[in-house]
Amino acid sequence: MSLKNRFLKYEHRRQPLLSRRAFLRRLAYSSLLALLLLAIWLILGMFGYHWLAGLAWMDAFLNASMIVGGMGPVDLLTAPAAKLFAGVYAIFSGVIFLGVFGLLIAPVFHRFLHRFHLEAEEKL
Repeated sequence: MSLKNRFLKYEHRRQPLLSRRAFLRRLAYSSLLALLLLAIWLILGMFGYHWLAGLAWMDAFLNASMIVGGMGPVDLLTAPAAKLFAGVYAIFSGVIFLGVFGLLIAPVFHRFLHRFHLEAEEKL
């Protein structure tokens, strides 16, 4: 079984509960994917703010991270291209945030539901 299938494919409800060690590995893999997605998105935002708004790299990092964190931009943008980028980046940052949250919570939620179904089948 490939690495991707091992960590992203969840067990069927009739299969036994995953061991704690395997679950923690799955959780770590999901966390790593979430971190990678966030890092790529942050770097994309830094490049956009640097090239389109003319901000220094540190200011571009600050603005991109504040948008990703949901706080809003720090610097005033004057160029139309920079404003358009900031708007689109803000909208998609919300989508990225939800995706990252889903990646982090999916293994925990699946384990909870899997355990619930196993216990319900034992009572029948």
